[in-house]
Amino acid sequence: MPTHKILKVVLTNPGLQNLLAQELGISKILAQLLINRQIINVSQGEKFLQGGMNDLLRPDLFLDLPKAVNLVKKARENHQPVMVFGDYDVDGLTSTVLIKNTLTKMGLKVLHHIPHRVKEGYGLNQQGVDLAKEHKVKLMITADCGIANRQEISALRGADIDVIVTDHHEPQGLSLPEASCIINPKVKNSNYPYRDLAGVGVAYKFCQGLSNSLLSADLDLVALGTIADSVPLTGENRIIVKVGLLELAQTKRVGLQALIKNAGIENKKFNTVYVSFIIAPRLNASGRLGDAQVSFDLLTCQDPLKAQVLAKEVERFNRERQKVESKIMQEAEDLINSEINFKDHKVIVLARDNWHQGVLGIIASKLADRFYRPAIVISLTNELCKGSARSIKNFHLFNALTDCQEFLHSFGGHAHAAGLLISKDNIDDFRLSINRLASERLTLEDLLPSIEVDLELKFSDLNESLIRELDLLAPFGMGNPEPLFFTRGLKLKGAVQLLNRGTLKFWATDGKTTLQVIAFGMSHLKASLLTSGSFDLIYTPKIDSWREEETLILEAKDIFFK
Repeated sequence: MPTHKILKVVLTNPGLQNLLAQELGISKILAQLLINRQIINVSQGEKFLQGGMNDLLRPDLFLDLPKAVNLVKKARENHQPVMVFGDYDVDGLTSTVLIKNTLTKMGLKVLHHIPHRVKEGYGLNQQGVDLAKEHKVKLMITADCGIANRQEISALRGADIDVIVTDHHEPQGLSLPEASCIINPKVKNSNYPYRDLAGVGVAYKFCQGLSNSLLSADLDLVALGTIADSVPLTGENRIIVKVGLLELAQTKRVGLQALIKNAGIENKKFNTVYVSFIIAPRLNASGRLGDAQVSFDLLTCQDPLKAQVLAKEVERFNRERQKVESKIMQEAEDLINSEINFKDHKVIVLARDNWHQGVLGIIASKLADRFYRPAIVISLTNELCKGSARSIKNFHLFNALTDCQEFLHSFGGHAHAAGLLISKDNIDDFRLSINRLASERLTLEDLLPSIEVDLELKFSDLNESLIRELDLLAPFGMGNPEPLFFTRGLKLKGAVQLLNRGTLKFWATDGKTTLQVIAFGMSHLKASLLTSGSFDLIYTPKIDSWREEETLILEAKDIFFK
């Protein structure tokens, strides 16, 4: 496997760069960064840099929303209980909490069910159907699921129970479930112009329609679920997260306050990194290893003492998840070393007994990142085996699974992530089939990891004023990555420090300007730094605040040696 990513520097557009810089009152560097993000006129630039709640799309653009609102009002008028059926990940949990809270405030009696990942699996199931019948529910609302559950929805409709599907996953095949209403931007005739909402984004639109309100105070939940689900931070998602991070930093939810305090990030300036790597993994951990109800209870808890107990329980689940994940990751790498030939295997398909189903997605994601190939990880059982899949940039995972569905019992997901059920006897044939497809659809270059750099700069271009201007591009995530810059012909100045967790810290100079660099996880490059004549650096500039002093530091993303 390659030790360095292929470097791709985006071509500059000086004419458009000058126009945007002048009209928007920004630097030419920021103007080029906007161009790199497909923002090519002044109107788009103003919306990107200054957009807020007023720029969100109307919820009633969803074709089925008015009918869905009427069904909820009918249930309220008839004093009928409503059930919300969600999902066990953060997107599903926040969706369920948001819908349940909104309905409760409207005066409805609301039941909810979060399925157990191992015992029930993903999506609306027979247990949900039975619970709805048992409690004489006349309206079922799904949260972050439902679009693939034709059979269960037919059973509910057959029992005279209306079903509102709120989901964001790709529909399977030509026919949709026979729900009363479907609110999903990926459905062909949804009429909604922005298709990349997370499940909680769809739930938010539904709740806006129900309450006839912006629900700004609920954007802490919506931002949390949106970031956790790794949807593109473009368009509406970017506005939701931008505003929602401010709400999250000052959340009034007692459970979230306890979680944030327990994680040691209170009084911090919240960004997507805190959510992706600190908050979301903790909330996901209970659903991965046990019952996601613990995290649901934490998100809805109003008692500070109980919230502290729940936050510690979530923390305990997260530590256990890390141990399980570490063990399985090592076993997966051992299997790759003994069974995978990268010349023939464009897709990594691994299967083993007793792999915990709750961490399969994390393992698949790490393998895809490390080996830059689509990865599918399957836990072997006596009956149907559960698998999780993660993909790379140019391989549409959902489409590939659709073309291999003859070997699958069921599957669902989208371009970059999916889940599946498969018979043990079909795994070898499935492996051959999906690799045959990958050989046809992936080029050699697709399998070489690349790093796309926004701009080549001189060290003299960098200053604290520019770094603060770059903050206008935040929040960062898929579809809106942190700016990456490239500087050639640097030399090491002074010693190289080796810090914890394989981190290097050193000074680099271009002969005129000297700046400090931090390189996380790059301790293996220390000898090359000390012996090379010069090197090229790919980095993100940051303001380092330590002991109340702010200094410019470059966070290295890769180093190329001469």
